[in-house]
Amino acid sequence: MNPEYTPAAHWAPAPLLYASAALHLGAAAWVVAQPRAWPWALGAVAANHLTLTAASLWPRSRLLGPNWTRLPAHTGEHGAVAITIDDGPEPLVTPQVLAVLDRYQAPATFFCIGERVSRYPELSREIVRRGHSIENHTQCHRHNFSLLGPSGMKSEISRAQESIFQITGTHPKYFRAPAGLRNPFLDPVLAQLGLSLVSWTRRGFDTMNADADAVFRRLASPLAGGDILLLHDGNAARRRGGAPVILEVLPRLLDALRTRKLTPVALRAVLP
Repeated sequence: MNPEYTPAAHWAPAPLLYASAALHLGAAAWVVAQPRAWPWALGAVAANHLTLTAASLWPRSRLLGPNWTRLPAHTGEHGAVAITIDDGPEPLVTPQVLAVLDRYQAPATFFCIGERVSRYPELSREIVRRGHSIENHTQCHRHNFSLLGPSGMKSEISRAQESIFQITGTHPKYFRAPAGLRNPFLDPVLAQLGLSLVSWTRRGFDTMNADADAVFRRLASPLAGGDILLLHDGNAARRRGGAPVILEVLPRLLDALRTRKLTPVALRAVLP
C-alpha cells in the first residue's frame, strides 16, 4: 500500500538521509579516534553512497522521500486507475490521443515539458479544455536531470511551473522526473514548491519498444484498482509506417479497463 501524504510546508528528510548523515559523522569520528580504521570507515561511506545511488535510479523508490506509486487505497478499492501520459504536447500525436480519450470519455493526466507547452500553447490549452490536467515534467526534460544540484533542479521545475501557468492559468500540483531518475536534492525542492512526486505502478516502455502487444502486456498484466499507468505522446516509439505505438495501445488499454469494470481517473480527482 502506498502511504498517503501531502507535501509539507517544511521539508522533513527521509530516514535514509538521516542515517546517511549519521554514518558520515560516525565514520569521521572513527577515523579521528582510530586512524588505522580508515579503510573500514571509507568502505562504510562507499556502501552508503551506493545505496543512495540505487535509490536514485529506482523510480518507484520511497527511500529518498514521498512518492506516489499507486493511488490511495480507498480509491483503488473503488476501481480507479490513473492513465498518465508523458513528454508532450506533441502536435502530430497529442490531438489523436485526445480523440481516443474523448471516444472513451476517459480523463488522463499529462506530464508535460514546460518548453513544449510554451511552444504549442493552443494544443496545451486544448488538453485542459478536454477535461484533462497538465502537470510538471521539468522545463527541458534534461537527460542529466538526476545529476543536477538543488539550484539546477529548482530552476528546471520552477520554470516549468511558470510556463504551464502562463498558458493554462493553473499551477501543476504533481511532478514526475525525466525517466523517473532523481537524487536526494529533489525532495526538499518539491516541498519548497508545494509539489508531490508521482511515479507509476507500471510503464509500457513505449519510447523504446514499438511492439504494441508487448507494451500493452506490460501495462495490463495485471490491471487492478489503484494502478498508475505510464504512456508517452512525446518521444513515442513508432511502428512500421510511422504510427506512434500509443495510438494502438491506448484504445486496447481503455477497452481492458471497461471489461474489468475499472474507471480511468485524473490524478487531481483522487490525490491530495
